[in-house]
Amino acid sequence: MEEKKPSNFIRQIIDADLASGKVDRVRTRFPPEPNGYLHIGHAKSITLNFGIAIDYNGSCNLRFDDTNPAKEDETFIEAIKQDVHWLGYEWDGLYFASDYFERLYGYAVELIEKGLAYVCELNAEQMREYRGTLTEPGKNSPYRDRSVADNLDLFRRMRDGEFADGSRVLRAKIDMASGNMNMRDPVLYRIRSGLVHHQTGDSWCLYPMYDFTHPISDAIEGITHSLCTLEFADHKPLYDWVLDNISIDCHPEQIEFSRLNLEYTVMSKRKLTELVDEGLVSGWDDPRMPTIAGLRRRGFTAASIREFCNRIGVTRQDNSIEMGVLESAIREDLDAAAPRRMAVLDPLKVTLTNYPEGQQETLTAPNHPKDEAMGSRSLPFSRTLYIDRSDFLEVAPNKKFKRLVSGGEVRLRNSYVIRCDEVVKDAQGEIRELICSYDPDTLGKNPEGRKVKGVIHWVSAEFGVPVEIRLYDRLLKTAQAGDNWKEDLNPDSLVVIDHAFVEPSLADCEPGQQFQFEREGYFCRDSGDADRLVFNRVVTLRDSWAKIEQGG
Repeated sequence: MEEKKPSNFIRQIIDADLASGKVDRVRTRFPPEPNGYLHIGHAKSITLNFGIAIDYNGSCNLRFDDTNPAKEDETFIEAIKQDVHWLGYEWDGLYFASDYFERLYGYAVELIEKGLAYVCELNAEQMREYRGTLTEPGKNSPYRDRSVADNLDLFRRMRDGEFADGSRVLRAKIDMASGNMNMRDPVLYRIRSGLVHHQTGDSWCLYPMYDFTHPISDAIEGITHSLCTLEFADHKPLYDWVLDNISIDCHPEQIEFSRLNLEYTVMSKRKLTELVDEGLVSGWDDPRMPTIAGLRRRGFTAASIREFCNRIGVTRQDNSIEMGVLESAIREDLDAAAPRRMAVLDPLKVTLTNYPEGQQETLTAPNHPKDEAMGSRSLPFSRTLYIDRSDFLEVAPNKKFKRLVSGGEVRLRNSYVIRCDEVVKDAQGEIRELICSYDPDTLGKNPEGRKVKGVIHWVSAEFGVPVEIRLYDRLLKTAQAGDNWKEDLNPDSLVVIDHAFVEPSLADCEPGQQFQFEREGYFCRDSGDADRLVFNRVVTLRDSWAKIEQGG
């Protein structure tokens, strides 16, 4: 899939900064918190930050915002690294906010010495009361006017572990009457004792808050443009205040863009964690999840996700993106790149009575009808076949039905024309087998004196390989998740078929390899079941939700 260089307001700002000499080299960063797996929304930020660095011959760091060890884990760190690599990007520097803990502590001491920070002993409920509301100013903490010496002593003792969790915090001294709630003496440090940090062990019981850590980390790394989503717009004055009031030379420019809201799924890390913890999905890489790991296991390509992120663009206006946009990107990619194969998901046995018993032959089929360079494959053909049950009706319901009917003919894909001569049923009247005949003069050519319009897929019963098929669909049955979003979970988001057959060329395919199952959709061999053949549906051949969304 050819990827075009995007244009957006952020790139226009960067162009102006370079032209004016404000910056000499663009430096960005992607700063995830390692408390879960990355999702498609993070992919937007990844492609933006790394893409800008690549296009401007700049640099992009991967930095883990690891200031809350209660929710973080080494497993998430490794998963994030894998996702960034898989999307096609290499970071210029790998950092952790915890790398800067000692320097951050020093800057906090500097703020105390300047009279711009103080140790507060209000509990959480009292702090909320003192904070005020959107329409009423807050009140100064009774501890706000402590002496510098007392604050320095208390802050040191907080670090030394003398106080219980929640008993004291360090707050910035800004303006309790500010119209921006984030500027009403925000908390800079809190006590979290008894935790083992994945990078620093048990050497700290005092951890900095994100709003204090983030601007300083950006400045330490020399970031020129700190790109974040719109919910951090109200935090920008605090970002600037921190950097303006400490002795640090670099002052990055924070620029906000709209976050990705994708229909028919949930993007909240809290909700995704609930799905995993409550067993509503099989894990973070469940193919129904919007996580990068889930999309990768389902069969999405990195190129399709990058293309999707380029298509939706970067703006300052929040909006909801139709799931069809993401599905269209992967369809286009796999239509061009995926080899064709045949799979019968609901097999109906067909016996060709005029084909010699014990005989078999090898037919040839192209791997891709539009790309000769992809070569061809062998198809074993035999007396007994499987076709899909939906491709047969005893009587055609209308003229549009171009498949097999009793007494009618149809062409087998890349093979012969067959005629249904007899229908075999069980005692309950269920169709168990079709007795058919084949026309040996129709391989690669039309039959004499008659026109056969229908073409169906098939698999040799003798040589077909049994597989499990997992039909994945959208996580939610409604476009937008409501308050009771778990009630909106789509009961048909996973349908398992354990009696399907595929052509034998698929027996040795690699986990993660994608194919188009002709007339069925795009499928990928599951990477979570490497010891057996399981295929996940990536996406249908057409947008089957379009009529539903239109009320059709």
